[in-house]
Amino acid sequence: MTTLTVVIIFLGLSVKAKSYSTCDLHNDILIYPDQINIKDGFASGEGKIGKNKILISMPANKELELALKRNQILYLSNISAEVKPLDPPTNFGQFDYRNYYRSKNIYERLSLKNYQLRIKQANFFDYLHVFRNQLKNYFAKLPRIVSFMISEMILAENPDSKNKIILDNYRNLGVIHLLSISGLHVGLYTVFISTICTLLKRDEYETLFICTTFLIAEIFLADFQAGFVRASLGYFLGKVFALGNIPLAKGDRLGLVTIIHLGIKPTLFLNCGAILSYLLVLGLEIIGEKNPLKQGFFLNLLTTPILLNNFYQFNIFTIIFNLMIVPVFNFCLLPLTFLGAISYKFLPAVTYFIEKIFTLIMNGINMVAQTKFGMIIFGKITWWQTIFLLIISSSLIIFYHNKKIRNRLCLALGIGYCSIFFSIHFPLQGQVSIIDVGQGDSILITTPLRRKAYLIDTGGKVNFGKKKSEPQFNRITLPYLNAQGIDHLDGVFLSHQDADHIGDLGPLLEQVAVKKLYFAQGLNENPSFIKRIKGKVNHTKLIPLIAGNVVKEEGIDLHTVHPFKPGTGKNEDSLSLWFRLGGKSWLFTGDLDQAGEQRLWQHFPLQVDYFKLGHHGSKTSSNPEFLHNINPKLVFISAGRNNRFGHPHQETLETLQTLKIPYYTTQDSGTITWTYSPFTQKNKFSTFNQGPLHGTN
Repeated sequence: MTTLTVVIIFLGLSVKAKSYSTCDLHNDILIYPDQINIKDGFASGEGKIGKNKILISMPANKELELALKRNQILYLSNISAEVKPLDPPTNFGQFDYRNYYRSKNIYERLSLKNYQLRIKQANFFDYLHVFRNQLKNYFAKLPRIVSFMISEMILAENPDSKNKIILDNYRNLGVIHLLSISGLHVGLYTVFISTICTLLKRDEYETLFICTTFLIAEIFLADFQAGFVRASLGYFLGKVFALGNIPLAKGDRLGLVTIIHLGIKPTLFLNCGAILSYLLVLGLEIIGEKNPLKQGFFLNLLTTPILLNNFYQFNIFTIIFNLMIVPVFNFCLLPLTFLGAISYKFLPAVTYFIEKIFTLIMNGINMVAQTKFGMIIFGKITWWQTIFLLIISSSLIIFYHNKKIRNRLCLALGIGYCSIFFSIHFPLQGQVSIIDVGQGDSILITTPLRRKAYLIDTGGKVNFGKKKSEPQFNRITLPYLNAQGIDHLDGVFLSHQDADHIGDLGPLLEQVAVKKLYFAQGLNENPSFIKRIKGKVNHTKLIPLIAGNVVKEEGIDLHTVHPFKPGTGKNEDSLSLWFRLGGKSWLFTGDLDQAGEQRLWQHFPLQVDYFKLGHHGSKTSSNPEFLHNINPKLVFISAGRNNRFGHPHQETLETLQTLKIPYYTTQDSGTITWTYSPFTQKNKFSTFNQGPLHGTN
């Protein structure tokens, strides 16, 4: 049985998760110190109820903090908690955490309100968790980059969110696999241990035992990272069969490793990292090519469809970057990482010197990565396109030496990629999408064919107190744009200064090219706004708008219908836009209050097909008379789930009910998208969570 056959058969079986039953809160929750993090008085991480793994979050009292510092294994009892299934993504292109945790057999999350602690008598397995936590705490004391490197190499985790830029840089250059503990590290570890054993005159069986023991321990420390488990199983089976003089082809060994790994973890291939790990090894066996350039080219052919399906972009110079960075990593970064981690205990000056070396190297990598040289925002490809490209790429590698077949496959592959690329970047449909950015506003407008893309507001999280988090733009809007192959915006319209509307303007301007930035007159005099855009609009044209101005763009005219005088960016100064697309009219009014709505109607007696309710459905907006006058067929509400403002307000919903105006909210539906085509009179609404909306044309 060939490796490819085994992989295909068990790929189908891998999606079958282990049986799972809803957790019983009458049972105690077992938590290990290495699986819980405490930040700002709040604890979160993984726990276990019976056989079920769960995500937990809870207030961290002093007793809990002290117990975790002492590396104690704990039971949580007398629990008062809310049990919820893991949330699905609500936007196209958004990372699917539910599927990610499903690959780890985690299906539910608990928000604990009250609990009591009880210390568990530790067994041998528990002490492994204690040891892992001790390493975790020790690594956290190291200088930041050394800490990051050793944590990735040993624990397969990032100890600090500040290091995300390093991960992004490696990912953009196509060398992220260097930071994923895998076959490379298994090879280095076993060669090092085998060399020591040879010097100590240990025989092959003793060497195998020592190497296997070390690998098992490291598998646990690395939290069963798929690539490392695969490589460790491959090493063990290869040595056992060799010592037993049992012939075993490399392909059969990989097939056997796949069977064993899937037997241990049936949800293995729900994880993109696991798919890439096995695909790369399978590719190496199919290729059998020693030339590093050819080998790199073929491996990129195999992995690109998976990358486009999951990350929507790739770098055409990945092969070159690998040839440049891999030697630096293997012969400089990796040995210095371990030296820096060990020397910190005895000679901290050495560790800080290594940190300086790492800083120089990382700064160099950052400079190259930030240019985005060779980066192509391709867009998300479908599962069937992924399979098609994988089949053609695999066939090209297998039949590469047959010139006639090779030429045909190259042509098919080229046509396939070009067809998919043009279908994404020159779409037959345009859209208006109310993106689910939580408690905020962000609306994407695109035109068909020679696509133009515009954004009304950027969304942004309102931070209460000093606590700050990663911009929502990075998690929601940027993937949403990239998944559609959008790498620049022709225009961004800003309604007013509130953080939930333009809080993510800075991250947007830093990562996406914006040709024109539109805003209501007077906002450009606001110190807060000036601070947001300072140093970020060198190549962006700033255009203030006042009622009566018309922004004429290819395929769309956007009419400014508010404000009537310059303001400072308050709710009552909200920039309001009316436009027509595909025979339908739209109105967006930001957080305009009821008085402003009345002024708007007096100057512009519009009737609209679709209207996004002002101020997230607040009772301060959506005047009943105004709604009656504009007479929308359908309205939309952009508001966060369980938001602290109670949006949409009941008064507003009752107004809609009285006027018999149907509505949809991003709270329930996720992103709401309207599509239209210049080739047909048909247009349609769809929601990310609920599918097509019928009867809305």
